[in-house]
Amino acid sequence: MKEKIYKWIFAGLAFASLIFLIGIIIILFKEALPIFKKVRPLEFILGRAWYPTYSPPEFGILPLILASLWVTLGAMLVCVPLGVGSALYLHELAGEKQRAILKPLIEILASIPSIVYGFFGMAILAPLLQNLFHLPTGLTALNASLILGVMATPTVCSLSDDALNYVPRSFREASFAVGASRWQTLTQVVIPAAGSGISTAIILGMSRAIGETMTVLMVTGGAAVIPKSFFVPVRPMTVAIAAEMGEAAMGGLHYHALFAIALILFLITFIFNIIAEIISRRFRIKLGLGA
Repeated sequence: MKEKIYKWIFAGLAFASLIFLIGIIIILFKEALPIFKKVRPLEFILGRAWYPTYSPPEFGILPLILASLWVTLGAMLVCVPLGVGSALYLHELAGEKQRAILKPLIEILASIPSIVYGFFGMAILAPLLQNLFHLPTGLTALNASLILGVMATPTVCSLSDDALNYVPRSFREASFAVGASRWQTLTQVVIPAAGSGISTAIILGMSRAIGETMTVLMVTGGAAVIPKSFFVPVRPMTVAIAAEMGEAAMGGLHYHALFAIALILFLITFIFNIIAEIISRRFRIKLGLGA
């Protein structure tokens, strides 16, 4: 009897996340769809002007989408080399003492509140970038990319390190046995074998970057313009939602437009997860581990 009770309890917990996910999706669609009765979906997504409080209002979110993708790309250029490189060093090259010191220090970065990163980017990094590149303001896409890249590094590093741990030692020993160097073993055996986990780590780091709100709100400058370089202020989707939801009249077009942005952001991250799963499956099939 107790076993059946435990079974139902754990089954309920397992399905709870699915129920929450379905609830979130229903709410997003319910609150987002009314905006498309006034604005065509293609016009909403590809529109180049975001002026929701003007008369008449304009609800083009292309600048917001491009800003999110621009900042996320910049963050990936920072966190992928740092995160994957750190994991490879910790797992393959560092001694036990170095690993015991460096791994906790990297993971401490993940425990720092995002507001602290935002203060650092706004008060220290922004003036530095402004003076270094002679910019009108240091609150730019470059600032956000650097901060988000550092924030996502612990996620990429920890998950990549876990993926490397799953590579059987026999793979390395077989590589050394046929005369491969340490570098050849690392690049041609270890990394491909851990490719599934490393790819997942990168995707999760990307999701962390594109979904971050408070830090991005503080360091991007908040300009709803199409970015043409990393040296201009931008307004990612999360910033628009966080900054404007408190001012949007409940049930108004602006309110529904913000929910539509949230829906599109959800769909983008959902696509990222699908891509991660496809990559993971391909690596598992390639290595003969099954789909």
